[in-house]
This record gives sequence, structure tokens and C-alpha cells, in this order.
Amino acid sequence: MPDQNNPPRIISGQAIDEDARLDASVRPKSLAEYIGQKRVKDNIQIAIEAARSRGEALDHVLLYGPPGLGKTTLAQIIAHEMNVPIKTSAGPLLDRKGDLTAVLTGLEAREVFFLDEIHRLQPAVEEVLYPAMEDFRVDLIIGQGPGARVHPFPLAHFTLVGATTRAGLITAPLRSRFGIVHRLDFYEPADLLIILHRSAKILNIQMDESGAEVIARRCRGTPRVANRLLRRTRDFAEVRAAGRITREVAQDSLRMLGVDESGLDEVDRNLMLALLDKYAGGPVGLGTLAAVLSEEEDAIEEIYEPYLMQIGMIDRTPRGRVATPRAYEYFGRQLPKRQPRLF
Repeated sequence: MPDQNNPPRIISGQAIDEDARLDASVRPKSLAEYIGQKRVKDNIQIAIEAARSRGEALDHVLLYGPPGLGKTTLAQIIAHEMNVPIKTSAGPLLDRKGDLTAVLTGLEAREVFFLDEIHRLQPAVEEVLYPAMEDFRVDLIIGQGPGARVHPFPLAHFTLVGATTRAGLITAPLRSRFGIVHRLDFYEPADLLIILHRSAKILNIQMDESGAEVIARRCRGTPRVANRLLRRTRDFAEVRAAGRITREVAQDSLRMLGVDESGLDEVDRNLMLALLDKYAGGPVGLGTLAAVLSEEEDAIEEIYEPYLMQIGMIDRTPRGRVATPRAYEYFGRQLPKRQPRLF
């Protein structure tokens, strides 16, 4: 969840308030419109077609990966392709067994139940999902005290689509009940260009190919960030330029926003400079980095590190975080002569 004490980072994959309305307008509605994640899309398409041909509910689906890559969009597309309704919730919102039971008992046959941040379910609540996913039932406790008895209540055959940015925090019993498990990876620039041009057309934004390329290289491989930077660059173009996003306009806009050529912002640079300058490139513990940056450990591990690791600037090792040779080069630091063999 976004930090309530700090302003949202424009290059964060986490959803912020301004995303909700505009995401809905540019979000693809079908697998044919969904760009990127080809392996995931192809596998899900086969599973959907097979389920439809049998007239059955789709197997339960677990989608994991960094925020902003399209897990929610895929859940909505799955419901659309199955031609069924979708109900949505999130792990932190279901803090009692009764909350989840009420949702499950209200599901229709083959309906999709999208559960975001599934790793944040309370253990007692999570246990309700086990028989629901496996046997399509919930166990209702009738009465109290010694006379209480368990009454199994049958559920319609539904599809649970779980989403998480922290797959490692999902318990083994829960993970084993998903028939379809896919990781969403950062997008390639070619796919991001298609997404940017599609969004620009929907939002009636004038943009050159070269302008789109600048944004695609700096959006951290994340469609949500790409669309956010597109909107901010449009604002800059309308106020400071002729209303059209060119290479120069995109560069000037993103420079003003503090987003550099690799998609790093001030927070990323502070993290890397602390690692390079204060701790000689590491290894340094996650807790130490969090204290130096006044950030939560979860934020560093879940939001900042995945992209820095993706572009090869930081490594996680058993002893802590370590800056890579590429990080030394990028930030103009001299690589130590005796570099630990941690890469």
C-alpha cells in the first residue's frame, strides 16, 4: 500500500489515486487487446478455452510479480473471456472469517473472485479458503459451546484469482490449491511502445514515435508507470510546448519530474548512493538500508529493489545487499580493486 506519510513516487508501480479513473479508460478488456506477457497470456487463453468447452469453472489462478504489471487487468479479462461476473476484494479487507464466508457463499457458478494482496490474509481467514478452493464448501459452525456443530455448506464452482507482489509470503497449503500459477515480468520496450501508442490514441494525445521511445525507456518496464508518465508529459507538452510529445518534450518533462535515462528517481539514487558511498558497495542488511533511508523494509524489498535488480544494479546475497559493477559505472564511482565474489 502507498505510504500515507510521503507523497507517491511517480515511477512507483503501486496504484495511486489518480490512476483509478484513467486506468479504467485505457485498460484492455480482452486477451486480444492485452499487450505483452505472451507466455502467460497464451497459457491462460488455452485454459479458458478448455474450461469454456467443458462448461466448467476455470481452475484457480495465482498471479504474482511487481506492482503495476497488469494482475488486476488479467483478472478482469479472465472474467470477461469466461463471460461471468467478477467480485473483488483484498487480503487486508477480510479480517474475519465471516467476511470471507459471506463473499464465498454469494458467488455464482463459474464466477471469478479476485483477491488482491492475498499474502496479507489472516491465517484464520486463509483456512476458510482451503475447503472452498478444493471441495467448494465452507464449514459453518452452528451453535455455541459443547453443543456447537459444523455444518458443511456447498458453494458454487467458482474461480479464485489471487494476486500478490510477495509470492514468498504465501503459505504452501494455499499455493498448492492453485491450478494455474504465473509470474508477470517487467515489460520489454517494444511492448511498452504499443501500450503507449494505444493509450495516447484513447486519451487523444499527440505523440511522436521518438517521444514514445523516451517514455518507454524510463517507465521501469511497467505499464502503469508508462501511462502515468504519458499523462504528466502530456501536461508538460500542453503548457510548455505545442501540445505534441516529441523527443525533446519528453526528455524535458521527465527531467523536470526527476526521472533519469534508466527510470531511476531520487529515492532510487539515494538508495544506491547510500550503498555505494556509506557502505562501500555492501554487503549491507536490509534493516540498515531502511533505517538510513527512513523507509519501511517492505517498501525497499517490494517496490524499490525488484527494478534495481532487473537492470543489474543491486544483488541480494545471504550477507546483505551488494552494489554491482554496473552500479559503480552508472554513478561514476570507482570499482574497488578487491571486489567480493558476490555477483
